[in-house]
Amino acid sequence: MPELSTLHRPGHSAPACVTGVGETVYSRGPSPRSNLALQLEAALAAVRDAGLQPGEIDGIVPSSLGSATAEDFIENFGIADLRFSATVPMGGASAVAGLQLASAVIGAGICRHVLLVVGRDGRSGNIGARLRATPQFRTVAEFETPSGAFAPVELYAPMARRHMATYGTRSEDFAQVALTMRRHAMTQPNALMKKPITIADHQASRLIADPFRLLDCSLESSGAAAVVVSAADRAADLRRRPVQILATAEGHPDSPSAITQRPDLLTLGIAKAASRAFEAAGVAREDIDVAAIYDCFTYIVLCQLEDLGFCAKGEGAAFVRDGHIALGGRLPVNPHGGLLSQAHMVGMNHIVELMRQLRGEAANQVAGARTGLVTGYGDLGDGSIAILRRG
Repeated sequence: MPELSTLHRPGHSAPACVTGVGETVYSRGPSPRSNLALQLEAALAAVRDAGLQPGEIDGIVPSSLGSATAEDFIENFGIADLRFSATVPMGGASAVAGLQLASAVIGAGICRHVLLVVGRDGRSGNIGARLRATPQFRTVAEFETPSGAFAPVELYAPMARRHMATYGTRSEDFAQVALTMRRHAMTQPNALMKKPITIADHQASRLIADPFRLLDCSLESSGAAAVVVSAADRAADLRRRPVQILATAEGHPDSPSAITQRPDLLTLGIAKAASRAFEAAGVAREDIDVAAIYDCFTYIVLCQLEDLGFCAKGEGAAFVRDGHIALGGRLPVNPHGGLLSQAHMVGMNHIVELMRQLRGEAANQVAGARTGLVTGYGDLGDGSIAILRRG
């Protein structure tokens, strides 16, 4: 395999690596600590995990959904010369898209060590007001909101129902995703939901927005997670063996501002990004040992499996039904329990888990995991993907 200093893939003028990860303890509901305090804790843990000093961070990508700013980290970390800061406004796709941004900034020679951080305090807030106030959701406010659909569960439900009508997918197939994530969380120390669930429990949970039931929905949780991305020539001298970012990509669905106005409800933005990422990484689907797939709702996992190319469109239900996403399966997905059962950290905890898997230090370690991918899903179908490999 090429050395880190010589590896080159299309879209990467210089390779980048993830060198540090950190997270807080996760909790349910609002946290007694400030959002900034949570993010500083996770960020400091990631910096120390990388073997860096806080002042060595020269790029910051804070969450567009959080309350912390680059200035907060400059002041608290004593950063004398921050060379780059930006946010990625892609909702749940932002964390993984942030890996693309950090890689590009490092490849351009602007930064050496870029910090990505997300924090949540367990409050969803007034989602309807936020949708109306955000420019990319103006079309939603015109078409969906007057019909009473403004929360994500209501906006995404028609996609799941269309999949059911087109391919015969059943609610019990969505349950398989929920059950698998719960089984993984039960042996994950930093997971919130450890009570076993069955198909019957899923079917008995209350209907939220047809066809989504309570157990189809991700958690409201508090905490923070962070990662450090470093230039490969710097990463080689750090505390841990780095994990290479082989490729990154983002994609946006047709009619990205309103689900009901697009010609195809069943294809997400990740479908456009996946082929670019695999080609740039120089790996095939069968080379992926473990996957961290954004799981805000059970159906979104199933649909991403199809759009990523692990199974054909319409075959996602059979893929999860046959146990392929479980530990020991063909493609272990979210060994940490994901957003459905570990915690909802807007996908940053997915990057943390993939790093631990590729380092060989995860709680639910996939034996021999060397190459993995992580995805993000946000807004009304935006997608992001990163393919990583242990150095």
